Amino acid sequence: MTRLDNGTLASLPGSVRRPAYDRAHLQTGIVHLGIGNFHRAHQAEFTDDALGLPGASLEWGITGVSLRSPSVRDALLPQDGLYTVVQRDGSGARARVIGSVRQVLVNQEGPAAVLDAMTDPGVRIVSLTVTEKGYCHDPATGDLDESHPAIVADLAHPDRPGSAIGLLVEALDRRRRSGIPPFTVLTCDNLPSNGDTVRKLLLRFAELRDPGLARWIDDTVTFPNTMVDRIVPATTDADRAEAAGILGVEDAWPVAAEPFRQWVIEDRFTAGRPQWERVGAQLVDDVAPFELMKLRLLNGSHSTLAYLGVLAGHETVDAVMAVPSFARLIRSLMADELAPTVPPPPDTDMAAYQVALCERFANPALKHRTRQIAMDGSQKLPQRLLEPARDRLDGGQPLPLIALGVAAWCRYVGGVDEAGQPIKVDDPLADRLRAASDSANDPAGKVAALLAVQEVFGTDLGRSDEFVGPVTKAYENLVTNGASATVEAWAAQSQP
Repeated sequence: MTRLDNGTLASLPGSVRRPAYDRAHLQTGIVHLGIGNFHRAHQAEFTDDALGLPGASLEWGITGVSLRSPSVRDALLPQDGLYTVVQRDGSGARARVIGSVRQVLVNQEGPAAVLDAMTDPGVRIVSLTVTEKGYCHDPATGDLDESHPAIVADLAHPDRPGSAIGLLVEALDRRRRSGIPPFTVLTCDNLPSNGDTVRKLLLRFAELRDPGLARWIDDTVTFPNTMVDRIVPATTDADRAEAAGILGVEDAWPVAAEPFRQWVIEDRFTAGRPQWERVGAQLVDDVAPFELMKLRLLNGSHSTLAYLGVLAGHETVDAVMAVPSFARLIRSLMADELAPTVPPPPDTDMAAYQVALCERFANPALKHRTRQIAMDGSQKLPQRLLEPARDRLDGGQPLPLIALGVAAWCRYVGGVDEAGQPIKVDDPLADRLRAASDSANDPAGKVAALLAVQEVFGTDLGRSDEFVGPVTKAYENLVTNGASATVEAWAAQSQP
């Protein structure tokens, strides 16, 4: 089949939306580290919309960077950077072709080209979606993990950085030494106060290299906090076949996504930005209330749903939500335990937000895999469930459903499912967590060993009887009765 590229754009069916600007005149103004599915269905789509505005500057094209794998580059290079976003819900599928990505570089093949791109004076924003583990930090404290192998290597060889932190600091240092103004660092990952967190990490890394560089970054570089939201599953062969059926040409790496998207950004940019606010992004003075709402209500309930769902044998999120007891548990977790820890953001109906979340989770067209959400839990749990747990403990409030979510994670990282089959735990601490779980034979011992992992739980939660007790009880129920029966028993006991 013919491949999607600049030459085949004009022949696509009229129902397929195409870039509304001349790509031949597109220039790079943004370098994005971590060009995975989420970026391509979110920030790149917003940017594609902004480039298509009447009279819009075409100086905001994107150079994507894959830190390790060449897969995205190899898929998009023959397609001139073009790819499809297929928007799905119960009413069907709608496709659009995104043209904002000009090229993709692969850092592992040699950082010289990446650093050249980041030091180009035309580049005014470097954005990131490298996942929580890509920041080489301690998720419990937010501090740089100075013993992380990537950080150690980048400090030893700053001209050959392999981490996102190393790339950012080296590129900023080269701009400083060349008299080129700095870029804005725009992180779009699910970290608490993500811009502030990345600023802290960069300043510490720079200080270890050169205190003068750290001072320059502190004085000149801005790090807007952001909140991003869109459900974007991993691409499957079925997605590729669907995209080809709609387009009439082959797309090697399309992206499926739900219709909903949200991007809240603090309007602090050193050298301009695209007109994202004209295409649906919210530019605000303070993103914190929006971020807290999303991290806890969406991400916290999503993680709980994923771990319980995997244990219960459900492969996708919509399958979990199709079980009435599970859907009710998620609604109760949001309303009774998570929402009370979240001050409502301006002009936000918290009850309506929760209803919309449940409707999004139940979208039958996305097939978002529970195991995908379950990845990297050691990096995600602190902000999604443990911080709201601390808030409830401080207020003397019970947390049975948060405890159940944490217990499901404890059961999951043990690496064996309810049928005795191995679970492939994709987590940077997987070996350590499995060893902690295996260090005891009884449920209480396993929970105690896992809660002692300070990178996840800090030094407080494992010593709190009000936290350890409910988590241990929930874990015992999961081991004795299984996830489905545990949730069914909760639903029966909580009938109004």
